[in-house]
Amino acid sequence: MTQSTDAPETTDAPELVLAERHGAVLLLTLNRPERLNAWNLALEERYFALLDEAEIDPEVRVVVVTGAGRGFCAGADMEDLSQLGTVDPDTLADERTRRPRERPLAFRKPLIAAINGPAAGLGLVQALYCDLRFATPEAKFTTAFARRGLIAEYGSAWLLPRLVGQSRALDLLMSARVVLGDEALAMGLVDRVLPGESLLSTTLAYAADLAENCSPASMALIKQQVYEAMDSDLPSAIEVSTRLMHESFRHPDAAEGVHSYLERRPPRFAPLDPA
Repeated sequence: MTQSTDAPETTDAPELVLAERHGAVLLLTLNRPERLNAWNLALEERYFALLDEAEIDPEVRVVVVTGAGRGFCAGADMEDLSQLGTVDPDTLADERTRRPRERPLAFRKPLIAAINGPAAGLGLVQALYCDLRFATPEAKFTTAFARRGLIAEYGSAWLLPRLVGQSRALDLLMSARVVLGDEALAMGLVDRVLPGESLLSTTLAYAADLAENCSPASMALIKQQVYEAMDSDLPSAIEVSTRLMHESFRHPDAAEGVHSYLERRPPRFAPLDPA
């Protein structure tokens, strides 16, 4: 059973991911600052469990993820990676029972990364799994894989070209060079670059605007449309949007959206159906 985000269990060890509510926005903070929030299986399990809880919590409408201390996520913990060649394959059998590492891609609510420092390797991949990425000018991005004798992991070879184009994706993947925030913005890797002191507050304010003024059902369907259209053609995307538009006219949120506009008041959209 996963822990409640409202009443975390008290233990001697710090939580690997902190959960903090800001109204209808849930802030998740990767919390291994002494390791630049390097990714390990325990952190992964905690992060994905919190996403699972947020998925079915009607009070949570948007999730923001960031890192504690100086980093967002410095990638897979190198101490774990150093053991790869000596691990008995039989001990990895539980891989099949864990959530897929791309679990954030299936999250139906908006997921926004506030990238406050290095996002490397698997840490960059997790940022790519978010719907939007806000960063500081000093944030550092690197795929890292080629410099570790590895390949483009966990769908990054599919995601990166769709964000930055084929040649830029190949540049980032083959060279594994470090890209800072302003260059990341210019190539489309991130959506906004903000001063470090206002990164989190601005990201939370953006998330709060989504939570307060946008239909959760609409946002979930828009996410589904965009990700499905990436593997579709234009006629198919138009056909899907026509069907969804007809369905949306019958949804209570459509009437609420019109009435709230005409009455000049904030909308009162229903929470996303957990099903």
